[in-house]
Amino acid sequence: MGVVTRPTRAELDAARDRTIPDVIAPGLAVLFCGINPSLYSAATGRHFARPGNRFWPALHLSGFTPRLLGPQEQDLLPGFGLGVTNLVARATARADELSPAELVSGGERLRALVEEYRPRVVAVVGVTAYRVAFGMPDARVGARPETVGPAAVWVLPNPSGLNAHYQLPELAAEFRVLRQSME
Repeated sequence: MGVVTRPTRAELDAARDRTIPDVIAPGLAVLFCGINPSLYSAATGRHFARPGNRFWPALHLSGFTPRLLGPQEQDLLPGFGLGVTNLVARATARADELSPAELVSGGERLRALVEEYRPRVVAVVGVTAYRVAFGMPDARVGARPETVGPAAVWVLPNPSGLNAHYQLPELAAEFRVLRQSME
C-alpha cells in the first residue's frame, strides 16, 4: 500500500458529479450498494473512502474480510466474493442532494446490474435510500422478502460517520447477521 493522500478542497470541488467504477465480478456472494459516492470518494476513485466511513471496519469486524482493508484495496473485494456499487453514480457532498427520481432510476440500474452479474445477495447500505429507490416506505434494516432480479436483498445501515444511530459495534453486528445468514 502506498501513501494515502487526502484530496485538496479544489480536488473535492472538482469531483462533484464525477462517477467511480463499480467493483464487481460475476457470481459474487454479496454486492454492497451504497447510496452514491461522496466527493471524497470521487476525488480518490475509491468507494467509501472518506475518513470516518465505517464500511471497511464493519466488513472486517463482521468477518467478511480476514483483515481490515482500506479503500485503496477495494480491488481485492471480488477475491472475497464481494463487490461494491452505488444506487446513484454521481458524486455529491451529501446524499440528500439526490432527487427521489434519481434514486428510483438508480434502483432500475441496480436491477440491470444484478441481472448481468448475478450476485447471491444485494446489500443496500442506507435504509432511507432503499425505501425511495424501491418504493418500500416501511422497509427496515435486515433481510427483505423481495428480490432485486435473482438476488436476495438485505438492507444495512448507512456506514457514513454521519449516521449517529449506529456506532461501529452495532454496524458491524448488522453486517455479521448478513454474513452468518449466508453460511
